[in-house]
Amino acid sequence: MRKTLLLLAPLVLLGGCTWGINPDPGSSTVRTVWTGEVNGCRDLGKITVSVMSRVGPFDRNDIKVRDELQVQARNSALGMHADTIKPLGDPVDGSQAWEAYVCGNRQSGPAYPPGPAQHNHGNQSLPQPPPQQGGGFQTYPAKGG
Repeated sequence: MRKTLLLLAPLVLLGGCTWGINPDPGSSTVRTVWTGEVNGCRDLGKITVSVMSRVGPFDRNDIKVRDELQVQARNSALGMHADTIKPLGDPVDGSQAWEAYVCGNRQSGPAYPPGPAQHNHGNQSLPQPPPQQGGGFQTYPAKGG
């Protein structure tokens, strides 16, 4: 029993770690379009990125895996001189395909993943995120406050 705990402890601790995938300088300017159209944008090609989705027999946190995949896709898009990326599907085993585009200043849909309360009913438009604050961070108002 003690040996099993000693073997599993490092794996469990590593499961919460990030894997050193950091945004490259300037990659924060690359927009991620989740559901928007990219009509009028110039297609630059496909990007396929991958990260570790498992540590031994354990799955890593899905949100962390998706976040790291997006960071890698933005980094790759920056190297292609793209300003917009769009996922081509959901991640599978830590790998995800993205398409890179040049759209200029054109707004091509929401730049945030769709949430459960963000449904487009009829001709109502989706809410837009607030303008970006200094330092590359965005703030969102708390519900009801």
